[in-house]
Amino acid sequence: MLSNSLVRSAFGASRGRVGGLNSRVRVSAPLTAPTQHQWQDFKCRHSVEGKRWISVYGYTQAKALVYSRYGEPKDVLQLHKHSISAPHGTQVNLRLLAAPLNPADVNQIQGVYPSKPPFQTSLGTQAPCAVAGNEGAFEVIATGSNVTDLSKGDWVVMKQTGQGTWRTHAQMDESQLIKIENKEGLTPLQISTVSVNPVTAYRMIKDFCDWDWMRAGEEWLIQNGANSGVGRAAIQLAREWGIKTLNVVRERKTPEETEKLKQELRDLGATAVVTEAELLSGEFKNLVHDLTRKGREPIRLALNCVGGKSATALAKTLAPGSHLVTYGAMSKQPVALPSGLLIFKDLAFHGFWVSKWGDKNPQLKENTINDVLQLTRTGKFKDIPVEELKWRWDTECAELVGGVQETLSGFRSGKGLLRYEAEE
Repeated sequence: MLSNSLVRSAFGASRGRVGGLNSRVRVSAPLTAPTQHQWQDFKCRHSVEGKRWISVYGYTQAKALVYSRYGEPKDVLQLHKHSISAPHGTQVNLRLLAAPLNPADVNQIQGVYPSKPPFQTSLGTQAPCAVAGNEGAFEVIATGSNVTDLSKGDWVVMKQTGQGTWRTHAQMDESQLIKIENKEGLTPLQISTVSVNPVTAYRMIKDFCDWDWMRAGEEWLIQNGANSGVGRAAIQLAREWGIKTLNVVRERKTPEETEKLKQELRDLGATAVVTEAELLSGEFKNLVHDLTRKGREPIRLALNCVGGKSATALAKTLAPGSHLVTYGAMSKQPVALPSGLLIFKDLAFHGFWVSKWGDKNPQLKENTINDVLQLTRTGKFKDIPVEELKWRWDTECAELVGGVQETLSGFRSGKGLLRYEAEE
């Protein structure tokens, strides 16, 4: 509760006297809530530089990376400071643990991604804006009186896309969140990166191919972009499910760097790793023939995130009646398919967008997340490499935006990750 003396010292009083601890308080005018101008002035004069400030009204300061128009992150992203009230009803207040920087997040900021979050003024911005980011792990720091399934200290992820995760704190309804039922043995990195790439790999392998589980170890999948988050997840999940993998990666700057990457994927469980150049070479057909024991071990599924000639080459390796699933288009080239693959091999071609799938299947998404996290707890699913960007309360906007912009740069040692270091 805010004392009369503090209110009047902060916002002014025409008359009044405050005595000692046991004295009566006498005021000549009724107390009223401060105006927005008075409130902002009070915050400025009573906050501590570099520290997150919790007001005596129960409001807490937060920061968010927002954009009010589409464009390059360096041109449109702003760091907006605002206040969050105490939660009521089924509301939950959250503190960021970690949030990855995905290429799709940047595409969303650019306005070229199909899913676009609503532009609103709910954070007190002058112009309607959206909070960037779709994936992240948060800790519950306060709950409303009608919240039933969440408690302070729980870890959660977003149930749907477009909820905005690049923020230090958030207030959301309990229904918008997925609780991590058992966070023991897990890290913020693992939880913050579970709901997009691992879920994408899991559903594509499970949903698009009728595997003969009696032939474990005798069927294959082939994929390009094998070093991506989805690719690494697919390697590990396939290994657990008895599916062999033929993995395609881009060449690195030197043969030594390329071989190092190949070995890294083999250590995750990849059966074989080749480069894009090897995939497109005339010798690749012979390599596939040898790997699959002259076709006795069929390649049943292809996962494509590149498009163009790479996708065509993947399709040509598939056994009759198999499937190619496209979930990305890194080359920005269309998938070109020879008619013979459709007519004579009866191949099926699909597209998969995990955002739309998750919004339509929230319970199945939650089940999939729990399955992946259980593999993680037991050491069967390894962390992706990351380039961590620490986000402290006094971190400058330019530093954060620079990290976002680098998401679309060339080869990186790992996925960009915002790691919030709370000071409260």
